[in-house]
Amino acid sequence: MINQKYRIQLVLLTCIFLMSFSTFAQDKAKIESREYFVKTLVKISDPVLSALANNKLKETMPVEVVHNAKRSNYTYLEAFGRTLSGIAPWLELGPDETEEGRLREKYIQLSLKGLENATNPRAKDYMNFSEGSQPLVDAAFLAQGLLRAPKELWGRLDEEARENILISLKKTRKIEPVYNNWLLFTAMVEAAILKFEGEADMVRIQYAIKKHDEWYLGDGTYGDGPNFHWDYYNGYVIQPMLLDIYKVLVDRKNDLGWRYKDIDEEYNEIVKRAQKYALIQERLISPSGTYPPLGRSSTYRFGAFQALSQIALFQKLPKAITPAQVRSGLQAVIEKQMTAKDMFDENGWLTLGFYGHQPEMAEAYISTGSLYLCTEVFLILGLEPETPFWSDPAEDWSQKQIWSTR
Repeated sequence: MINQKYRIQLVLLTCIFLMSFSTFAQDKAKIESREYFVKTLVKISDPVLSALANNKLKETMPVEVVHNAKRSNYTYLEAFGRTLSGIAPWLELGPDETEEGRLREKYIQLSLKGLENATNPRAKDYMNFSEGSQPLVDAAFLAQGLLRAPKELWGRLDEEARENILISLKKTRKIEPVYNNWLLFTAMVEAAILKFEGEADMVRIQYAIKKHDEWYLGDGTYGDGPNFHWDYYNGYVIQPMLLDIYKVLVDRKNDLGWRYKDIDEEYNEIVKRAQKYALIQERLISPSGTYPPLGRSSTYRFGAFQALSQIALFQKLPKAITPAQVRSGLQAVIEKQMTAKDMFDENGWLTLGFYGHQPEMAEAYISTGSLYLCTEVFLILGLEPETPFWSDPAEDWSQKQIWSTR
């Protein structure tokens, strides 16, 4: 009887230990997942933000191009605008006493100094907002970054810096957009001006969103202009910018008058389309974390998944996919591409390519700065660590579940 009693106690203690160990292991894995996202975002972003904060971006950033393209007049605003757009939701969480919170404060300060230097005509790193067509694109990404962190970025700038930014954004009004997704760049710039100044050229916003409504093809996908393009521009630009533009309009609807009386309904429809596209994006991720390198601008790497990351950030994922499986799928994509040994040069700058250094995959409009659109996959770091996206146990994403079925 004594031996039997001890055996029962031993079994119970073992079960308790295993359950505790399992819970500890799951918690550790969840913490490590977020730490991995933060570490990778910082690795990519730091060269841009640190150099610009010290007025040395033009001095130190390489300008890799193909086909002898001339991109040095554009590449610096590309690097900064795109990096800011991707890192902004994480920065908007603000500083706290955790290690991550202190790290956020560091990059908030670097970003604030970068905004000052990029838009101050007296700074060595003052950027081109008006010459050529490309500045319209990256002024829009910079504007999007400000909209994604209104408290920690715009809210911490002094009046001179704010004025310089608004002047810089307005300089892009002279640039004629191409009749495709570029209409959203004009609208994004105006949305930021509307948000921060209270007035904007509303025709540019209305024209962009009405045209994209006409170009909606169904099944969560917009044409890039009147025609369908089989690429990731719904992820790179179209879906995310529509969402952010509409958010400004919804917030300002009481000031905009009767023409915007249906803006909530329109926004809800935009969200539904983005949810459908997010579902498609999640199902593109293979069991090993690869995805098809389709169409233009494939060298933006995992920035292709911006739309999925943004819908997860909004906590509006479709019911067919869970936050945990999206986290696991996106991590698999990032880890896969980060295994390429030559994704970065010896000084930590991104190199042209899809998986590592593959300059033959870059179009003539691509340069080093263009590549920082990849930071858009990290939007989900704008969610607090306690949210289900980060706190739920890991799950297999759709393709991994499907291909593992026996």
